[in-house]
Amino acid sequence: MAHDLGLPILPVLNKIDAASAEIEKSEDQLRGLDPDLADAHIYHISAKTGLGIPELLEAIITKLPAPTGEPTAPLKALVFDSEYDPFLGVIAQVRIFDGKLTSGTKLKLMSADQGFLAKEVGVYRPNRVPDQELTAGEVGYVVTGIKDPRQVTVGDTLTTQQNGTAQALPGYQKSQPVVYAGIFPVDDYPALQEALQKLALNDTSLVLEEENSEAMGPGFRGGFLGIFHLQIIKERLETEYGVDVIVTAPNVSYQVSVAHKGNEIEERQVDNPTHFPDYHELLAVAEPMVEAEITTPAETVNQLMKLADDYRGTFVDMGNRGDYVRLVYQLPLSEIAYDFFNQLKSISHGYASFSTEPAGYAEADLVKVEIQINYATVDALTFITHRSRVADQTQKLVHELKMTVPRRLYPMPVQAQVEGRVVARVDVPPLRKNAAVSGQAKSVSKKQALLRRQSANKRQAAKSDIELPQEVFNALLSVK
Repeated sequence: MAHDLGLPILPVLNKIDAASAEIEKSEDQLRGLDPDLADAHIYHISAKTGLGIPELLEAIITKLPAPTGEPTAPLKALVFDSEYDPFLGVIAQVRIFDGKLTSGTKLKLMSADQGFLAKEVGVYRPNRVPDQELTAGEVGYVVTGIKDPRQVTVGDTLTTQQNGTAQALPGYQKSQPVVYAGIFPVDDYPALQEALQKLALNDTSLVLEEENSEAMGPGFRGGFLGIFHLQIIKERLETEYGVDVIVTAPNVSYQVSVAHKGNEIEERQVDNPTHFPDYHELLAVAEPMVEAEITTPAETVNQLMKLADDYRGTFVDMGNRGDYVRLVYQLPLSEIAYDFFNQLKSISHGYASFSTEPAGYAEADLVKVEIQINYATVDALTFITHRSRVADQTQKLVHELKMTVPRRLYPMPVQAQVEGRVVARVDVPPLRKNAAVSGQAKSVSKKQALLRRQSANKRQAAKSDIELPQEVFNALLSVK
């Protein structure tokens, strides 16, 4: 990417103090990546011991060009990050491309069309240090005073309200989520709502909308760049804001064709499995595809090709890149959104690289799997899968749920249902033995009477009282 953008590259080898470091081999691999690196000086450093760090810092100053700009032009600044202060409001971190940013100036966010007064500007050293102005080429911050975090988005262009720039910086667009998941609070919905709003302030790739689940109560439906992004958000909610949450299994967005009465066909975009149409209305389903490029050592090629085939991949191309082999596959996004990358690294012992590009949508034979606990459908456990994997995944899932669903004083059935048919079922054992089958010498009629009372009194009351811990949703991920 740096080569395509015409950026200078400083090649650096880190961890040269490690006993297993193969410096000469790594240098050969680096030089083989690009002709421009063939004669370049490669810096050897150890971030652990500090070896070579002064030379690298000096090279960054002398060999990488300084940012340029026109100080006398109208103000044009890029908002590249932001933070929220309960007293100061949103503090935007900006890079000045043209012009000057002066404290007390009336400014405007061009994309959001939001005006405000620059209450303070300054630089980081490393804490905020106020200054009178920022000029072209400098990086600093501006205190906006805006109290709504949603009005300041990363990537927006900042200019003055009067005599400002007419054209915003190119390339700004809202990020498109790749996977979706439900986020529900354990006990404090307002705290979760406030924490997510603050997280979305400096993470524009996080897309949120309110959601209400029959099993989990009120929460949010979040759109994320990937499974790793989802894990980061969950960790930040718990560690930075002290909010305990339950995250449902992630899914992707599908394009579906639905038939209505009168031969009317409707095209929908479905990013929530609970909104997936019923099978008698469904005409076709298309799932998002990616073109994946895997670069791996030659000795693990066969294993990685088998891995791609197991994930419903379609082989496209193969070639050489130095000592490595380049594999190109078309893969369903839903298949690789969970643990594909982890398995790739495990098989290649960390040496394989993996990159993807969107490749449109492709029709597939997908079905909706609904999970029922105690005969009540748990909407938060609904997921979409390929028909060929239904039997294997549902059998594994119900047995995993048998070990994770909290037990009651009576056995609870857990079953998976596809297109109106139960395809897998198991009973969650009770906390104690059933009184009706305790081994005592009772008549058949007394046993049946006890069973009826248990079913009528306890099951009906528990249908609307299903408590699901995070382990239940982790079980769903384990069978993906």
